[in-house]
Amino acid sequence: MEPGYFLAALSIFTFAAVIIAAMVSKKKTEDRLHDPEAHKDENKSTLAKDAPDHH
Repeated sequence: MEPGYFLAALSIFTFAAVIIAAMVSKKKTEDRLHDPEAHKDENKSTLAKDAPDHH
């Protein structure tokens, strides 16, 4: 197999893997967006836990 074919196959495989990972991530995000349990206070991020609640 020539290096050009190998490189082309590797790039197509990598591109497909990235597209599949993005689609799975999008599906998980959309499922979480529509999940009523995900909007409870205990599931919120704690990055700004000590920040005020107002802007």
